[in-house]
Amino acid sequence: MRISYSQWIPNESATAEDRLRQLLDLFSQILLQTSGDVDESLEWMRYLDEQYQIFGPNMTLDMFVDDLKKLGLIEEDENALLKPTNKAIQNIRRDALLEMFKSLRKAPSGAHDTPHTGSGIERTQNTKNYTFGDQASNIDFTQTIQNAQKRNLRDLDTTDPNSPTSEPGGGWGVESGDLHLTEEDIEVYETEHLTSCATVLMIDISHSMILYGEDRITPAKKVALALSELIKTKFPKDQLYVVTFGDEAKLITVNELPFLEVGPFHTNTRAGIRLARQLLKRSGNVNKQIFMVTDGKPSAMFEDNGRLYKNSFGLDPKIVNKTLDEALACRREKITISTFMVAQDPYLIGFVEELTKSNHGRAYYSGLNDLGQFVFVDYVRNRRKKFPGRGD
Repeated sequence: MRISYSQWIPNESATAEDRLRQLLDLFSQILLQTSGDVDESLEWMRYLDEQYQIFGPNMTLDMFVDDLKKLGLIEEDENALLKPTNKAIQNIRRDALLEMFKSLRKAPSGAHDTPHTGSGIERTQNTKNYTFGDQASNIDFTQTIQNAQKRNLRDLDTTDPNSPTSEPGGGWGVESGDLHLTEEDIEVYETEHLTSCATVLMIDISHSMILYGEDRITPAKKVALALSELIKTKFPKDQLYVVTFGDEAKLITVNELPFLEVGPFHTNTRAGIRLARQLLKRSGNVNKQIFMVTDGKPSAMFEDNGRLYKNSFGLDPKIVNKTLDEALACRREKITISTFMVAQDPYLIGFVEELTKSNHGRAYYSGLNDLGQFVFVDYVRNRRKKFPGRGD
């Protein structure tokens, strides 16, 4: 594994608590890169201390390990080997989410809104005339009172001066010094429909994800961890599936993400899309989407007899056509595929262009540093679906 670090510059004014927090953040990053191997992560911490004195004069590695145990971040398994706890995994997800959102531009607050107004529960800044069934909590009182005042003034201009309570049109009137409302005065805030969504995040774990010393799998894992934390904390009604694909496709749990490793695999994109489509079909959700993070063209597929057919040279028409068939099936089932390419291989770009055309999906080339921003921006944008409101 290849890891690059800049020189550690200690903050002399930092408190012991600040220093410990910085060390915990560093340990969390290394733990993700070592796929959850605590012993290897601590060895890297030891090496960094030897080179840059990261623990400072008042702490040792053994003291840091004790702190990790006291904080409930590591524990011993049945074989007396150290392993990360569920709390440590949750911290990794949270840190990944915070890191991803640092790159996002500021936008109005909201959660999974659609661009269509109706009888939802999220207010917009626009108002409309009250209709039967609108919630009283959504009344715009300022605009309602202004409407009543304007109407009362109009009515006063047309009434008999000797009869201040009379009103030509009948109904509610105005008593001297009082303001009466009619139904036509009331305005309510328009609301947005909040939707739920089922998402499959496909992660390429073929050998090329760490080829030539370039770590592409760690950023992909960070995105998956951040997306899972976003859904768990902010959109708990959403569904998130994580699917890995190499020679074969496999559904994994969110807790397995930090331990994800690349293998000596080919890229069976067809198997990944097929499994994702099956999961989304079973979810029963009206909004369905696939995010695929990959750095290579499809190079493998299972034949009808179960044998793995492989061809790493160029674009094999047999593999490509079967993979595009899955993309078309997704399109028929209203599943959009967004592909995030973390490499500029011309064969990959050529394939993704055909995939996007077949599925009517989206494709992005993103540098490894921008991967999180692209995924999160598209995640929020993709969830805008039209649901008929009252009167639509």
